[in-house]
Amino acid sequence: MRRADRLFLIINALRGRRTALPARQLASTLEVSLRTVYRDVADLQLSGVPIEGEAGVGYLLRKGSDIPPLMFSADELEALVAGTRFVRSFAGERLAREAQAALIKIEAVLPPDLRERAAKSRIFAPIWRDPFQNHIATMLDCLHEAVLGHRVLCLDYRDAEGRSSTREVEPLCLAFWGGAWTLGAWCRHRQDFRNFRPDRIADCRESGETFEDVAGRDLEAYLQTMRGHYAGL
Repeated sequence: MRRADRLFLIINALRGRRTALPARQLASTLEVSLRTVYRDVADLQLSGVPIEGEAGVGYLLRKGSDIPPLMFSADELEALVAGTRFVRSFAGERLAREAQAALIKIEAVLPPDLRERAAKSRIFAPIWRDPFQNHIATMLDCLHEAVLGHRVLCLDYRDAEGRSSTREVEPLCLAFWGGAWTLGAWCRHRQDFRNFRPDRIADCRESGETFEDVAGRDLEAYLQTMRGHYAGL
């Protein structure tokens, strides 16, 4: 579990309690050592979170104080729920999993009326994935990792006419166009920006090389090129 997640869960566990929560119980719940709990609580206290108590006794939030819940309007919350559902349905497995986890954390600190509103949202993006869609989700995870790590990729690619080619690319971003994803990249073969659809990538391999952002062929330049291209259509 990431440290940020532990700190969030510690605060959430203490919210609304009238009696001290033993450190040993926190350690058991979080599946960490007592020393880790002591260190995390001390760091929260130093950062200004009003936690009282000490090792061997337990912890609670100072009387009369609380960490205010996240405040969203009903419409803002519905937008978050809808966005999470779309990511869960159409993104890679990694983003889908993390989006769902984020929504669970948000709902954990919502007032009851907004939590009920979130549960009753009627905006859906159903998950009906066949083996091909599962393949695309896996491909998106691979491409996403390469974008984040600035890793050069070798793509076996088929264009709209079914013609095959091998491309060495510097992946810059992923974009969802409502019906399809594209990988925005600098194509070393064409010496220009290109968009590649993941559903047309037959194979994707890391070359073992990483690349640096270079003016004129980085993300900013790519976005400017795309804006110019689509503005002229």
